[in-house]
Amino acid sequence: MSHSRLTLAADEHGLPVSGDGRIAVFGPRAEYDLSALPKDRCQIIQPLKPDHEAFAQSGYTCDVAAEGPFAMAVVVLPRAKAQARDMLAQAAQMAELVVVDGQKTDGIDSILKACRKEAEVETVVSKAHGKLFWFRDADLSDWRAPAATTLDSGFITKAGVFSADGIDPASEALADALPKKLGRVVADLGAGWGYLSANILAREGVDELHLVEADHVALECARRNVADSRAQFHWADATNWVLKTPINTVVMNPPFHTGRKAEPGLGIAFIQTAARVLTPSGHLWMVANRHLPYETTLEACFAKVEEVAGDNRFKVLHAQRPSRKRR
Repeated sequence: MSHSRLTLAADEHGLPVSGDGRIAVFGPRAEYDLSALPKDRCQIIQPLKPDHEAFAQSGYTCDVAAEGPFAMAVVVLPRAKAQARDMLAQAAQMAELVVVDGQKTDGIDSILKACRKEAEVETVVSKAHGKLFWFRDADLSDWRAPAATTLDSGFITKAGVFSADGIDPASEALADALPKKLGRVVADLGAGWGYLSANILAREGVDELHLVEADHVALECARRNVADSRAQFHWADATNWVLKTPINTVVMNPPFHTGRKAEPGLGIAFIQTAARVLTPSGHLWMVANRHLPYETTLEACFAKVEEVAGDNRFKVLHAQRPSRKRR
């Protein structure tokens, strides 16, 4: 958008964007407007593969983690509170000037209130159901999230990853419904921190498992949770992932939102990927929230589709024999 909060802050509210030194931008999504900042000074810190690639293709320097120091840090507020506080703590440690930008629905008001207890907030810019503000020289070291969290189940997670506080009940329902034998080569699309993959490798006859995950942080957790020589890890967008090796079975609990708004199109794209990478006799096992309308796409992509388990919250679906290859 041409008049984002960042542009408004730079043009009308005195945000100092000129000068020298690198500018770290933590967590911007692909559509985030960075036109107010000099591209050659920006370093995008984005562990999500699709957004990382979008900025890289636009000519930005990108990384999955920050290494300071920086002249300025811009934090684009994520939904998860612990992740937001951790990002702010990193930014304050690495840069004198910290800019925070976020929507009300993502907790910008509570973050602003918390920051005012730790630093002198210089300016607040309100626009489009959100706020942007900045401060200097704050010590937020006690906001850092643990390097890792070990769940009661023994799995390792980290702030900001999906289902960081415990096993996702939908994934658990899918794991309970999986058959004893899944085939020789299996893919877990949207593998997250590896719960389903660990269950897959406990099945008979699995020689090769491909974990496909767009969140680099979650994938690093999965490397620790799935310490098995049969596992291969792919930092990739599952909606366009390809593999030369024929795959017998795909297992997945696809995401259905990128923000607060439900986007069934993500799950549909996952289904189309499964149909594309599976052998002609391949199987797809997936779980979804009860209300999500995936059956039409499944029936267009597979010869046989059935619901094999579920309750009022979730449905576990089994599809066989992809009938249409997707490019």
